[in-house]
Amino acid sequence: MSSLAKFGNQYALMRHLMAKLERKSEANHGMRADYKASYWTPPLTPMRAFDLESQQIEKLGMASIVSLTDHDNINAPLNVRNVSGAQYVPVSVEWTAPYGEQSFHLGVHNLPAARATEWMEILAEFTGNPSDDRLKEILVALDAEPEVLVVFNHPMWDLYLVGTRTHNFLVNEFIHKYGTWMHALELNGLRNWEENRKVRQLSEQWDMLLISGGDRHGLEPNANLNLTNATSFSEFVHQIRVEKKSDVLFMPQYAEPWRHRMLRAAVDAIRHYPDFPQGSQRWDERVFHPDAEGVVRPLSDLWPDGTPPSAMSWGIGLVRLMGRGPFSQCFRTAWSESHELREALGQFDDPSPVSPCLEAPIP
Repeated sequence: MSSLAKFGNQYALMRHLMAKLERKSEANHGMRADYKASYWTPPLTPMRAFDLESQQIEKLGMASIVSLTDHDNINAPLNVRNVSGAQYVPVSVEWTAPYGEQSFHLGVHNLPAARATEWMEILAEFTGNPSDDRLKEILVALDAEPEVLVVFNHPMWDLYLVGTRTHNFLVNEFIHKYGTWMHALELNGLRNWEENRKVRQLSEQWDMLLISGGDRHGLEPNANLNLTNATSFSEFVHQIRVEKKSDVLFMPQYAEPWRHRMLRAAVDAIRHYPDFPQGSQRWDERVFHPDAEGVVRPLSDLWPDGTPPSAMSWGIGLVRLMGRGPFSQCFRTAWSESHELREALGQFDDPSPVSPCLEAPIP
């Protein structure tokens, strides 16, 4: 939750609200807010998330290949493999690689199943004790696995708010040092038009392939896909790594205003889901924080009377209100990005309606 805390501290109202909650937490629970050790999980179980992505692809009349990742663990793909019995599902992870003042996220897809746990120990050890030489060793070793795909995820997103200039310098330095062993840059389905355009410029600068991907944490399926004739993920990896071919299709939801999509994702994250499994129904069951003894537990277990603080409930209620009917539509209209769509399609001078489905083949 540390990146969200940094984001909130940029705004006076959020900073005031967070400070108030922190004081109450320390007074009522005897513990300070620990954003670095706390985290939240999306509402969908791994199997539901996998099905959501698969169904979007299959509605296009195509067979689906889905690589499901989570931050720094492989529980989600292992869960899908166990529940569905589908051993073809790749074991993949979004790995946090600290670098200077920033941390970058690398999508490591299709780890050898028999050695996936061993690989995760190696990746976790680096995340906790980063060094340039060790990072090179790991990336060289991953590149030596012919069926593994390493993707630099959302490279132009200054996730830890180090500043545009510093972030851009670190990104270019990172690619200069390690780009040889990374196989593609990610066009992220949940990032905005401007950022993805910068990623495309970065790919041209460094002669790196672009690939689809996303940070879908709500109920919306990812807003872009890779089109391929491959019949397995391993074949797809060969297409990216050896044939150097990637065709990216942007889905209709990417034409929706980015801020409105983010609002919907936020509402999805805090919505109540009574039909979901126990432990993932309420938002405070999906957010985790250390207790006074340092044991990480759901927030729902930490409230003294079983209910969130009033200030937090007020904030949650406000976000939910913003995502409802007329309010949601007003924000959608106010945040219109039709000019971005026209620019992407090169139709500024064309008065005819613009199709929201973008096909962007990437050479």
